Amino acid sequence: MAPPRHRDRGFSRRIQYGLFFGYIAAAMGTVAGIALLLIARFDPVAYEGIRGLALDVTAPVSVATRPIVRGSGSVASDIGDYFNAAHKNRALREELAEARRKVIQARVLAFENARLKRTLKLVGEQVRPIVAARIVGSSLSGSRRFATLAAGSADGIVSGQPVRVADGLVGRIAEVGLHASRIILLTDGGSAVPLRVVRTGEAVLGEGHGDGALEIHATTAGGPGFRRGDLLVTSGVGGVYPADMPVAVVMSASGELAAARPLADPAKLDFAIVLPEQPSPPPLAPPEGRKR
Repeated sequence: MAPPRHRDRGFSRRIQYGLFFGYIAAAMGTVAGIALLLIARFDPVAYEGIRGLALDVTAPVSVATRPIVRGSGSVASDIGDYFNAAHKNRALREELAEARRKVIQARVLAFENARLKRTLKLVGEQVRPIVAARIVGSSLSGSRRFATLAAGSADGIVSGQPVRVADGLVGRIAEVGLHASRIILLTDGGSAVPLRVVRTGEAVLGEGHGDGALEIHATTAGGPGFRRGDLLVTSGVGGVYPADMPVAVVMSASGELAAARPLADPAKLDFAIVLPEQPSPPPLAPPEGRKR
């Protein structure tokens, strides 16, 4: 036989008392509800007084609990705003990153357009170019300075033709293949270009130094000499390079020697234009008295 559920008589008595008072409270609530219904039905004035009394009793409780309710609502709103702000900040960061990418792309396109405009201006000059092509490689180690042009004999290129970019002279064609050519740059240790100082008109010779610079030699003793910032252009002597092409700027001078920086930076070459060699000047006519 199963043992009784409640062995402790005191514990069972507390449960019984609780149930008893619960029934009494339920009965009193029922009676109060029925009384309120009867009062509301037969004496509305008294019913309104009871409602006012109940309002007066519950008003302090409402006043005390209202800040708690509003505070809890504010906290919930603040939490929602926090997560919403985090989402908006993430979206703004993504938009800012996209805007930065577009700005960088626009700058690249602007640079490319400016470079192409300078190249087109060269194409429209009096000396008609042979071809304009991309430089696809370079060798800038040691004393040798070469670059590879993506055009060759199939495009009309021959050895010895000068090569330039918008900034100035680059060098000349040294070797030619069917679809590619090798350019010997001005800064090559074996390169020599006849030049002219714009400020004085003095004829000078520019030789590659093998380290990215040019060494400028005066061809006449006791000349006006060099100054820092002097602009050097081709003189046209020798029948290879057209005259007055920008070449370099003097960086330092010492007597009849100067160090110059090429205007066309070999490290930044992309597109280049191949020009025809300058025609050799016609032979001088013999003196009138020696005509036969």
